[in-house]
Amino acid sequence: MIYSVEDARTAASITPALPPAVSHYRRPGLFYLLALGIPWLTWGVAGYLSRRPDQTTTTQVATAALGLLGLVAPIGVAASLIGRDRVLRADVRRRLVGLRGIRPGLAALAVVLLPASLLVATGLSVLAGYPAGQFGLRGGASFTAGLLPAWLLLVGAAVVEELAWHSYGTDALASRWTVWRTTCVFAVFWFLWHVPLSFIKGYYQAEVVEIGPLASVNFVVSVLPFMILMNWLYYRCGRSILVAIVFHVSANVGNELFLTHPDTKVIQTGLLLIVSAVVLWRERRLFFTRPLRQDR
Repeated sequence: MIYSVEDARTAASITPALPPAVSHYRRPGLFYLLALGIPWLTWGVAGYLSRRPDQTTTTQVATAALGLLGLVAPIGVAASLIGRDRVLRADVRRRLVGLRGIRPGLAALAVVLLPASLLVATGLSVLAGYPAGQFGLRGGASFTAGLLPAWLLLVGAAVVEELAWHSYGTDALASRWTVWRTTCVFAVFWFLWHVPLSFIKGYYQAEVVEIGPLASVNFVVSVLPFMILMNWLYYRCGRSILVAIVFHVSANVGNELFLTHPDTKVIQTGLLLIVSAVVLWRERRLFFTRPLRQDR
């Protein structure tokens, strides 16, 4: 509780103030039920079709269509909930196209943080005896994604996801909880959302499972620092959806750009956990205190 004007000013300089519009993000249960349920259904069927021995053109087209349907489902749910409320439409429009509140230094960090961490991890792995060829460019993606172009899917998936997660999903939780609890709950949801993708032959998550248990566990663990860093940048840049998109795209592209050994990604996750711990400590009021609500 804030007891004085000076306390209020101090808190406001450290803790993000949520505008009145945030109270309109009031349907988290419906959003997450549909955003998880629809992809699980479509991707479950796509996974079955992708592993049928008779891979006809019709089967492959149906697999791709179901994959895309599951991908765009969350943004469809978000658009439906946002479209019914004039206040939400204005709030999302401002956060999507407006630059106010974006800190240039943090925006630049959103671009370079994940690729830089991967390069540092690669350097450490080379020192540990792994091949220096990991610094070479891949020249393609490590997965096929069926009929869908892998690189287009890497970029497009990040854009489409954040148009759902950070247009409606994050604020629907943060309007009720601390940023830390919001981050943890969403990390669990995001992991569950990815699970059925591991059943679709050729998709990135399926390739991770085929690499082995260490790669699979690493993917699960990496979700938390990824979300901590993304939400830190998101809130410190005025809840900018653009910053969230840039961060996600940079992570996806950087992850496939180099000939990275799977074990190097484990080192990267360790580095990101350290960076996340530092961010949590330095930004503990942001993460562990309920954001202030602006009255006007």
